Amino acid sequence: MPKLSVVIITLNEEENIARCINSVKRVADEIIVVDSFSEDKTQKIVESLGAKFYQNKFEDYVKQHDYADKLATFDHVLSVDADECLSEDLSNSILVVKKYWKNDGYFMSRMTNYCGRWIKHSGWYPDKKLRLYDRRKGKWVGKKIHERYRLIEGSTTGHLKGDLYHYSFKSISDHVKQANKFTDLTSEVAFEAGQKSSLFKIIINPIFKFIRNYVFNFGFLDGYYGFIICQISANATFLKYVKLKQLNKNKTE
Repeated sequence: MPKLSVVIITLNEEENIARCINSVKRVADEIIVVDSFSEDKTQKIVESLGAKFYQNKFEDYVKQHDYADKLATFDHVLSVDADECLSEDLSNSILVVKKYWKNDGYFMSRMTNYCGRWIKHSGWYPDKKLRLYDRRKGKWVGKKIHERYRLIEGSTTGHLKGDLYHYSFKSISDHVKQANKFTDLTSEVAFEAGQKSSLFKIIINPIFKFIRNYVFNFGFLDGYYGFIICQISANATFLKYVKLKQLNKNKTE
């Protein structure tokens, strides 16, 4: 049976890290936390729970994940964010996989808690994530944002039962702030890739995004917060293309 390293990256996660670590203890043969020099009680909490604590200057998410994976003693890795934790069903699924490891990587569904409510639609669920993998069979990829683990061609995957719980935004204002921050990054990535914006994209793409998430992805079933999520997501699309247009305009001036 392969042993499993659980890897977590952190920055000022004193509110979340204990929940995360406690949820993985059943499946972990070691727990590694790589911290970006937190200024809160993250280190104290991590060490009190028996996890290994390291610090590394943050450059981007891909490099930080790569650094953390290299610290793992074992080749089989479970990567979990500090604001995530395993459901009981997911823990049970991982224990089964440890006994009968058949694939190179395993996907799991992530369910997000938004302002105290679990979101089951709105384009947010099931949010498939490949987080359990043989580190010899892939690598982390991404540019500035939306990093993910990608297996090499020909690798096999499975999907685990149970949810990865994600405790995201405690308030709507937190969501709005992150949307503004993330659209800075997504517009920069699009600009660097040579993409263009237009008035058509600025007007139509946000409308399409809202209709897709609220109607076709059943966001209306998530009630009031479903509407808020779909509206902020649509506005983020609007901001991305407005900022991209500005970046291209600045380039020509």
